[in-house]
Amino acid sequence: MNIRKLVSWIAIFVVSVAIAISCTPSPTSTSDTGSSPAASPAGEPVTLGFSAWPGWIPWQVTQDKGIFEENNVKVDLKWFDGYLDSINALAAGQLDGNSQTLNDTISSISGGADLVIVLTNDNSTGNDQIIVSEGINSIEDLRGKKVAAEEGTVDHFLLLLGLQQAGMTQADIEFQPLETGAAAAAFAAGQLDAVGVFAPFTTKALERPGSKPLFTSADFPGAISDHLVVSRQMVDERPDDVQALVNSWFDTLNYINDNKAETLTIMSKRGGVTEDEYKEYETGTTIFTIEDNLKAMEAGSDMTSLPYAAEEISNFLVEAGLAPQAPDLSKLFDDRFVKAYAESAGT
Repeated sequence: MNIRKLVSWIAIFVVSVAIAISCTPSPTSTSDTGSSPAASPAGEPVTLGFSAWPGWIPWQVTQDKGIFEENNVKVDLKWFDGYLDSINALAAGQLDGNSQTLNDTISSISGGADLVIVLTNDNSTGNDQIIVSEGINSIEDLRGKKVAAEEGTVDHFLLLLGLQQAGMTQADIEFQPLETGAAAAAFAAGQLDAVGVFAPFTTKALERPGSKPLFTSADFPGAISDHLVVSRQMVDERPDDVQALVNSWFDTLNYINDNKAETLTIMSKRGGVTEDEYKEYETGTTIFTIEDNLKAMEAGSDMTSLPYAAEEISNFLVEAGLAPQAPDLSKLFDDRFVKAYAESAGT
């Protein structure tokens, strides 16, 4: 990447203000472990994937408290231990929808998937981290070191952002592609010098004595946004079910706000951490309100606008070799479902 262009692009991230209120083998289903084809006939369950990220774990509350049923939608909610597995399942048509980041969605579209973003869950504002061992105090100190991340996913993306900010590339480190959970465990066991992981796997990585975050998603505002992503077929053939998913999400946020202690127990259990550990993730994940969603979908000239951010991230992914080509993003976002909820809620 041209250095002048890099500096300008990084500057965009640094000066942009995150839109906020306060941004992973087989899936585990709460009912079964099978899969259903995308866009099943009307009346069939929507197969929805999610994985270990604080901005997506609220879906467990949605299910446990019957909020899907309250919105007249049948959902087969599937938990993925491996985030990348959930991305691949949606791209392959094994899910109707999934919880995933903007940049991972763009990568899938670049590879031929036809996907639509209908909702923004959050912005990562610190819960994606590059964690280093004792003695590493700068990005330049990573030169020649063993650094792991799950290849092609969001924390690999964050790692490359940091390296390029320091005038380095992946060739300057000994990169080790590992699934996020395995990477966190390997780092905690002293087998790596640094690791790129997201919460709650950050908790495992930081068990290593002397370890610390070197840089995080908070250093790149707007770079990592998290979404409800569905297939184009789902939007075209089952829009009422898509609307029900969106409605269920916002109803879940309201329920969490009104029942903090009860929902903390549900979410920390699903994340596999203690309640106190889960509380520590709060500032690193900025959950989007309905107002934040409406604003984020609008066209704009900085990273607070998702259409703008998508173009910038698309260019970066291609130049960094994380996507084969820049895809057509003109139909990536569909804001009608968020708008419909806002209207019904009087927002």
